[in-house]
This record gives sequence, structure tokens and C-alpha cells, in this order.
Amino acid sequence: MKVTIMGCGRIGSQVSELMAGQGHDVTVIDHDSNASGRLGPSFKGRVVQGLGFDRNVLIEAGIEQADAFVSASSSDNANIVAARIARNIFHVPRVVARLYDPLRAEVYQRLGLTTISSTNWGAERICQMISHTDLDVLYTFGRSEVSLIMVEAPPQLIGKNVAQLSIPGEIMVVSITRNDQAFLPVRGTEFKKGDLIHLSVLSSAMDRLEEMLGLERR
Repeated sequence: MKVTIMGCGRIGSQVSELMAGQGHDVTVIDHDSNASGRLGPSFKGRVVQGLGFDRNVLIEAGIEQADAFVSASSSDNANIVAARIARNIFHVPRVVARLYDPLRAEVYQRLGLTTISSTNWGAERICQMISHTDLDVLYTFGRSEVSLIMVEAPPQLIGKNVAQLSIPGEIMVVSITRNDQAFLPVRGTEFKKGDLIHLSVLSSAMDRLEEMLGLERR
């Protein structure tokens, strides 16, 4: 995959190194001539100096052949402008913009832009960690109405089946990892000791899930 990343700060550099480490063709855009110094010595991608919302700079970075574009600079405005150019002018299939202001994130999501708000995500994670300490919340969707949870099968669940841990519209078992192998369970699948269970849970059903798992309520 050819990936163009605007911004080589803490987030941009980490994303760049991760993607390059996975074998993707990564090009980083940053206005700072010293940006490449933030990338590890093993980084095999390319760095282009310039503004990520400048069309000529984007073309130099290979935006016309890019499969994905990430705008991760320290400026919300620059990130959104660059993301819109990548999506609307160069028709990049996958575009993600990093935003600090959660209110802006909601507005741009309604416009069809995929955004990541570290402010929202951090606040949501803190609330989840305080309220449900025995449940590992991996991800939240929308405005945290739905959470992706991971939990190790407790003793009282062993021998019971997926149907007994499912509530339509509230709690759904998404996958089970057993002996380092993940699979999609059916309603009759029985839980075994050591199973790691991934569940999709409505926020209003978190307390109910804890009761079903026999976890202590906080």
C-alpha cells in the first residue's frame, strides 16, 4: 500500500514508522527540514519538505498514486484542508484526519470525512477505565454508545455457550481467541478456560454485562 502522511510530530512519526515497518510504501510530508530526525534509523520511507495542503508538494509526494492519506499535523485547519484535497481532488480511497477539537471532529464526520480526535478518545478511555475496571475497553464507536470489550472468560462462564452471554441489541460476542487462534463463534459455542472474549456492548448495558460475568460492580 502507498501511504502519504502529512505531519511528522509524535503521532505522524509513529504512524509512519508503524506503516513502514509493516512493509508499506510510506512518504512523509513536513514543513520542517529536520523532520526526518524524528523517524527511527530503520525507517525506509521517503520525506518531502513542504506544506501538506500544497498541491505541488502533494504531487511530489506521490498523492496521485496513494492508496491512503493521513493528515496528522498540529493544526486542525491544515489537517482538514489537506484531507479534503486528498479526498475530493486526488480521490485517495482512504483518508483520515487527526483533530484536537472534538467539536470540529463531529462537524467534519457529518461531512463524510473520517477523523480521529485524541481529546475525545482520551476522555472516553479514562471514563471507561474508572467505571469498569475489570473490562478492557479496546475501542468506542460513535459518541461512545457502543464499546468493543475484551475479557478473559471467568470461571462461572466456563461450559456456558455464546447464546447465554448475548442480548439482542445490547451485548454481542464478536470473537473468541483460544490457544492464540481467533475465530467467530456461533450461538452454541461453549466457553473454555483461558478464552479471550471480544464483545460489542451498548454503553447502557455495561453494568448488566458485569453482572453476567460475575464481576464486582464499582
